[in-house]
Parts: sequence; C-alpha cells; structure tokens
Amino acid sequence: MTNDSTVTVYGTEQVKRARIAVAAVFTVHGAVTGSFATRVPWIQDHAGVSAGQLGLALAFPAIGASVAMPLAGRISHRFGARTALRGLLTLWTLALILPALAPNLVTLCAALFVYGATAGMSDVAMNALGVEVENRLDKSIMSGLHGMWSVGALIGSAAGTVAAHTATDARTHHLVAALVLTALGLIACRNVLDIQSRTDEEPPPRFTLPPKSALVIGAVGFCAVFAEGASLDWSAVYLRDVLDSSDGLAAASTTAFALMMAVARIAGDRIVDRFGAVRTVRTGGVMATAGGLLVVFSPSPAVAMCGFGLLGLGVAVVVPLAFAAAGRSGPNPSQAIAGVATITYTSGLIAPSAIGSLAEATSLVVSFGVVTVLALGLVLGAGVLRSADRKVTGSAVGGGTTAKSATGS
Repeated sequence: MTNDSTVTVYGTEQVKRARIAVAAVFTVHGAVTGSFATRVPWIQDHAGVSAGQLGLALAFPAIGASVAMPLAGRISHRFGARTALRGLLTLWTLALILPALAPNLVTLCAALFVYGATAGMSDVAMNALGVEVENRLDKSIMSGLHGMWSVGALIGSAAGTVAAHTATDARTHHLVAALVLTALGLIACRNVLDIQSRTDEEPPPRFTLPPKSALVIGAVGFCAVFAEGASLDWSAVYLRDVLDSSDGLAAASTTAFALMMAVARIAGDRIVDRFGAVRTVRTGGVMATAGGLLVVFSPSPAVAMCGFGLLGLGVAVVVPLAFAAAGRSGPNPSQAIAGVATITYTSGLIAPSAIGSLAEATSLVVSFGVVTVLALGLVLGAGVLRSADRKVTGSAVGGGTTAKSATGS
C-alpha cells in the first residue's frame, strides 16, 4: 500500500545522537521529579494542609497520569514523535511551577493533577522513542535510559536540598528550575528520532482500555513497582520499628536500596544483551525473592539491609524491560506502552498505602511477606517479556509508522 509519507533511513551516527538525546530527555524528566520531591514540606506549609490532606493531594499526580497517558499516542500520531515529545516535555517541565503556587487543598489537588498528567504523557512519549532507538541500534538501552532518569532525579533532589537548606522560596526555586529544565529539554529534543505516522493510518483512540498484551506485561511491572515503592517508603520504618535500629542506620537502608537500583539499571543493558530479557528478569526475581525472605526472617538490621539491597538489584530492570516489551507487542505499541505505564503508575500509587494498611491490620513483617510473594511473581511471569529481546522490528511510536528525518541522512 502506498502513502504520502517520506521514508528516510537514519544513519548510524544519527541514531547514536538520538540515543544521547533521549537519554538527556530521561535525565530532564527525572530532574523535575527530584526538584518537586524535596520541596513537598514547603508546599504543605504554604497550602496549609494536614498530613492526611497532603496524602490525598499526592494521589492526584497518579490520577492525572492514568487519565492522560492514553492521549500520548494520539498526540504523537497527529504531530509526529519529535514535535509531540518537545511539546509534552515542555508542558511537564513548566508544570513544576504549579504546586508551589497552590494556596489551599483544592488548588493543590488541581495543580498536582496537571503535574501528573503532563508527567505521564511525556513519560509515554519518551519511552516510545527510547524503544525506537533500541530497535535501530539492535541492543538493549532501556535499562540505561531509566538509570539516567534516576541520575536526573538525584540531580534535581540535590539542587532542591540546597534550595531548602538556604530557605529559598519554593516558588522561586521551581520557577528557575522549570525554565532551566525547559531549555535543556528543548535542546535535547532536537536530536531525537522524528517518527511520522502514515497518511492512511487510523489515529489511536483518545481513551481505550489497555490491550491484552499490556495487561499481561503490566502485571509483571506491577509486581516490580509495588516492591520498589514498598521498599523505598517503608525500609527505614521496618528497620526502626521491627529491628529496633537507630534512625541513621534505618535511613541507610533506604539509601542502600536506591543505590542498588541505580547501579543495576546502569549495568542492566549489558546484562540483558548477554542473557536476554527473560533470563535477566527471572534471575532478578530470584534475587528479589531471596531479599524479601532475608527481610522477613532477618535477625538483625545488617541482614535486613542486605535483603533490601537484593530487592533493589532484583527489581531494577523490570520496568524498563516491560516498556521495551510493550513497544514491540501488538499493532499499536504506543497504546501498549501507555497501558503498561498506567498499570505501573497505579502500582506505585497504591503500594505505600497498602503496606501501611496491612501493617496496621497485622504487622510490617506480614506486609513484606506480601512483597516477597510479588517478587516471586517476577520469576513466574518473566516469560511474558520475551518480546523485549528485540525480535520484532518497526516503530514503537504509533502503530505501523515510518521514519521521517527532518535533517535527512
């Protein structure tokens, strides 16, 4: 079938530049999150909300993301992948300004809804382009891209820590950060791949249920993100309350978990290229399950810290590989990526509160017993990520799209 789109084959150097560009986009995206997270106490005081009201408000980013993410594929279809990412990333970086301006609970919830919606849409767009670059390079890069997101989050949080330490008004801090990150994001987007939909291609629906492939792949991502969210938010509490450790040692357990996550993601691409996605996730699931067992049956804080470290190592590469698998599944990869993103965002939303509720009804030990069972689910479900081993070629942006270079090659 013929169509009016122009097909241009990207040269090797262009694809390599695109890889650097999309890695920079991931870093910018992460920096926004890190910048926001460090100023939540200031935002709470400025809005005059209680801890419970803040917890309610902090649910709205995930709600906004879940509602808006299905739109990302349609926007990419309409404007092309590069233009869509440029616009969505700009909306996301500028949305950083909004929460600090909120004077009360209602406006804070509205600001965080917009913040989450723009975060989710840009997340889908950049992951789709990441999968596209991975396809063209024929080697794993998604784990490293998510590692760069973690680097960006660390940079953003470091800058936010300095701003908080110097008592800088969060409105000023976030305005400056948003402008700087917007400029960096626009520069990075200049070299991402420009994927255009065929003129005879039907646009994705505005809202639709995730395809079956996304539900199955997303279930594996759900297990990993649940374990991640539970460990990040509750590891320090676990060491302090269950094992009677000092506050300093308890905080170190969270650092150990986050560090192992970052290390595993940076190194993950080479491991995936050597052993494949299924074996990597299955092995990671074994490590995470072993880590969960160490936490549950730990006789001392040191053993529990080792357990949390193993949990971090085990779950680190699962979400990047879930996005990669979704990008190669079904006739509409962007829709599948949006579906997986929605499921993983939901998991990240419910994990901390679910752990807390279960701990209140039973104990934290039982809560992490549930985390251990979910980690075992990675071992059993790893096979659904087989498509992440790059056996399928084609575009991850939209369904059946063609590459159109703005610069030519």
